[in-house]
Amino acid sequence: SLVDEAALVKAGLVKGQKNGIKLLGHGEIRVALNVKLNHVSKSAREKIEAAGGSVEVV
Repeated sequence: SLVDEAALVKAGLVKGQKNGIKLLGHGEIRVALNVKLNHVSKSAREKIEAAGGSVEVV
């Protein structure tokens, strides 16, 4: 599944961002996600990749 800024806004998960979105590594990731965001924390990247997903900083 692709997770990007547009998808997060459409889902109502993000409001009022000014300088993009930073994904933090709280919680667990159990499915492979393909993430394309402005900022991704080191722990979030590790969890996404461990679940078989990918991270692209745009």
